[in-house]
Amino acid sequence: MLFLFKHADVYSPESGGRCDLLVGGGKILRMEPDIRISRKYCDVIDARNLRAVPGFIDGHVHIMGGGGEGGFATRTPDLPLTDAIQGGVTTVVGCLGTDGYTRNMAGLLAKAKGLDEEGLSTFVYSGSYGLPLRTLMPSLEEDLLFIDKVIGAGEVALSDHRSSQPSFEAFAQVVAMARRGGMLSGKAGIVNVHLGDGPRGLDFLRRVLAETELSAHQMLPTHINRNPRLFEEGIAYAKGGGFVDFTTSTLASYLDDGEIPCAKALRRMLEAGVDPGQITFTSDGQGSLPDWDQNGRLQDISVGRVQSLYQAVRQAVQEEGVPFDTALRVITSNPARILKLKTKGRLAPGMDADIVLLDPSDLTVRTVMAKGRLLMKSGKLLAKGLFQ
Repeated sequence: MLFLFKHADVYSPESGGRCDLLVGGGKILRMEPDIRISRKYCDVIDARNLRAVPGFIDGHVHIMGGGGEGGFATRTPDLPLTDAIQGGVTTVVGCLGTDGYTRNMAGLLAKAKGLDEEGLSTFVYSGSYGLPLRTLMPSLEEDLLFIDKVIGAGEVALSDHRSSQPSFEAFAQVVAMARRGGMLSGKAGIVNVHLGDGPRGLDFLRRVLAETELSAHQMLPTHINRNPRLFEEGIAYAKGGGFVDFTTSTLASYLDDGEIPCAKALRRMLEAGVDPGQITFTSDGQGSLPDWDQNGRLQDISVGRVQSLYQAVRQAVQEEGVPFDTALRVITSNPARILKLKTKGRLAPGMDADIVLLDPSDLTVRTVMAKGRLLMKSGKLLAKGLFQ
């Protein structure tokens, strides 16, 4: 079916003015000020007084659930399709976390394929918190070469009591394997790095840059807004050319302990002179949000939400005064470029038809199209998971 979005205020993510978008075969076919085509050949969507933006990319989601830090009952549930739709998320990158045993790569890939069948675009990282990596094939390079959905490794945990406490050499070797596999497969080959509260912070990443020939573009450290010390490290790292990722899912106790809200973190990084193209937001959706005491004992546990991703972007615009097109980049064009998702993150002819319509009065999500299929229209869900 052909779809024609009429009179949209386009942000691709830069402002492009009033435009029509013709969609067919899962792609944006044309994007022009006034496209005329008979209504009997297409479904016309009136986008007058609405903003058309690229579908959101969430690059760090525990799509098959995570957690387990407090025992079997604390394993978090998998991602429901409707959570992504209502949050405007059309592309997700799945990962494993602390538990790479009862949750494994075969299950992660199966869940990714299931979400793909239900309407989303999906990719995965190979491995989990621990090193050596537990991959599907004998090596990370082979996962990158022969499994289409694998785009990198992770999330590898550093500076955290839950990590495998790898040596620097072991970590650098994973980055090197990701580099080789990425080159050979034409993929990002990036290592998603979980950073905890430990004092070592970004030390291993800085050492990779200082002691090897590897590039900062092979590593994406996440949870950079976790505490003020790590955040300040992140500013210096990003100004030196590294990527930094902020986590949008949070708890009141995290904020009380010094975590910097993503909206405020984005404003502060921009004020510090960080290139806005170096910054991404991810939700850590369906991952556990554990509350530890000073002795590392679990006091409580909650779950991250994919819908927090765009909520943080809205807050950056509405509460922190970040320009809309700048804030939009951290969940559209930036992750698409960093993760080498070449048909994602922008509105232009030839790109995937991942389109979100926003109400400009409050920036709420009204309509969601993914891969040319309408999943929500005017606030009404048109799709849901089979077992929802």
